[in-house]
Amino acid sequence: MTRHDEEMERTFAALPPAHGRGFAQTWWGRAWLKALEDAAMDAAQVKVGRRLARAGAVGTVSVRPGRITAVVLDRDRTAYRADVLLEKLSDAQWDRFADMAIERSGHVAALLDRDMPPHLVEDAAHAGIDLLPGLGDLEAECDCDAWDHCGHTAALCYQVARLLDQDPFVLLLMRGRAESAVLDALQTRGNAPVEDAASRPEGVNAVEAYAVGHLLPPLPDLPGLQEGPGAPPSLDTEGTPPPGVDPAALAFLASRAAAKAHRLLTEALRIGHDRQPVYTEPTSSHDAVRLAAGGPRPEVLHRLGDGSGRTSEALAVAVRAWRLGGAVALSVLEEEWTVEGDKLARARAALESAWDEDERPSLRARANRWTVVGAPHQLRLDPDGSWWPYRKERGRWAPAGGAAQDPATALATAVLPAEDEP
Repeated sequence: MTRHDEEMERTFAALPPAHGRGFAQTWWGRAWLKALEDAAMDAAQVKVGRRLARAGAVGTVSVRPGRITAVVLDRDRTAYRADVLLEKLSDAQWDRFADMAIERSGHVAALLDRDMPPHLVEDAAHAGIDLLPGLGDLEAECDCDAWDHCGHTAALCYQVARLLDQDPFVLLLMRGRAESAVLDALQTRGNAPVEDAASRPEGVNAVEAYAVGHLLPPLPDLPGLQEGPGAPPSLDTEGTPPPGVDPAALAFLASRAAAKAHRLLTEALRIGHDRQPVYTEPTSSHDAVRLAAGGPRPEVLHRLGDGSGRTSEALAVAVRAWRLGGAVALSVLEEEWTVEGDKLARARAALESAWDEDERPSLRARANRWTVVGAPHQLRLDPDGSWWPYRKERGRWAPAGGAAQDPATALATAVLPAEDEP
């Protein structure tokens, strides 16, 4: 038996209940659920399945090419075997998938990071390969003898959406290939010669082109990158510093500048010369918060607050936002923007589908902020469609956690007690 054969079935232990959160956080997980919800003839059975999965009624899930299986407990605790079938890809389709993936290095890197970007799925579709299921692709079989999706098969699909969030290779296994087989195929094609040597242009003789090269000394090796930015300079002065110069603040600013330069250089060397990291253009207000997040001495912290027009309490909340998400999180904290058009439609759809009707909180909307009626909790939407949890603390709205794609997940974070609370 080969390594690939051994990996042709994966089992996943039963997941804990999913109270107060959505099932699919990734776009491909939501696409999986959409295939179920759009095709099911009985929407009430889909709702039953969602409740069963949320309550933790789905047992161990077995994933094999073309089939997923689990035992699901009904509301009366009766056990049923539920199976969902998905058509496997042919060998020719897998060959086209491997050829397509290696044409763009980002596809392989994304899969290794357990990501499935939309352009990978789109490129596969152009090659005649449907990775994600569409309308009617998820076929149901259950011991309860239902002729269509029942609550048990729907519950299995909801649970599998959580597994897909964690690892898109689960979907590839359902389509017929184990992870090791996919990676081996990509590696084999990636190591193949791009073109035949005979077809390459003859080129220019290097000896003639660089005849003087032997007269030049060789370039020195690049210096290695140190583990840290090094010790900050000493700005101790024996006399009185010039008016307007604060040695402590200047030393802190120099040390933070060195730390940022070291971080940028580290990222540049990791990313490579052909790709440049994308940074949000900082403002002076952002810089004050960024520096405050570095933990300066109290007198420097006070100066940063005064310089940016923030009280000590406001600066502390801004620092918390910065540590959660940088300039984007700070903008969500301090700026309102009007949600319109497609973004508003997508936001409303996300809020509508995140909870069952009997679990959905009552929300009051203003601009990009949705406040829970009668509770000190709030959701804020950023321009990219992510939801940020907020909690009212001592009369001030403060970020309660990082961003989430699902509003139910974000709100569940806001409900949790703050770290400084008992």
